[in-house]
Amino acid sequence: MRAPIGRLVMTPTQSLEDRVRSVVARHRDDRGALMPVLHDLMEEMGRIDPAAIPVLAEELNLSRADVHGVVTFYHDFRQSPPGRTTVRICRAEACQSVGAAGLVEHAKNRLGVGLGETTPDGAVTLEQVFCLGNCALGPAVQVDDRLYGRVGPQDLDRLLEVSA
Repeated sequence: MRAPIGRLVMTPTQSLEDRVRSVVARHRDDRGALMPVLHDLMEEMGRIDPAAIPVLAEELNLSRADVHGVVTFYHDFRQSPPGRTTVRICRAEACQSVGAAGLVEHAKNRLGVGLGETTPDGAVTLEQVFCLGNCALGPAVQVDDRLYGRVGPQDLDRLLEVSA
């Protein structure tokens, strides 16, 4: 029997350590393999489990501090599971010029969380991005894999209600 964990399907005998080593093996010959490995882990597991950091350090001949520094520096990498719904608000210049900052504040107040955080019930993760490629229709918001343009506070409230 296989059990889903995030987007990764692990067999009951496959440990996190084995999974991390298998991802590293795919990039063993890549120059600067840490970033591609981290992206693959995010894709497959939805997060970088803190227990993976020492394994990555050992496999890539890096210090734990180096790996931890990269994981915590980039906003694309998270160490805790995301909410059931992920809301990304564009903060690039075009969206900022048409109200993205106010939309971010509205979202933070509505959800009761900051950027990069998940609501206590695990329903929604709020994130910022710096371009969704929808500049002519800002402020742009992505809810899971769906992109929306010209989103105002009331529109965001409706999107959050639908996704709940």
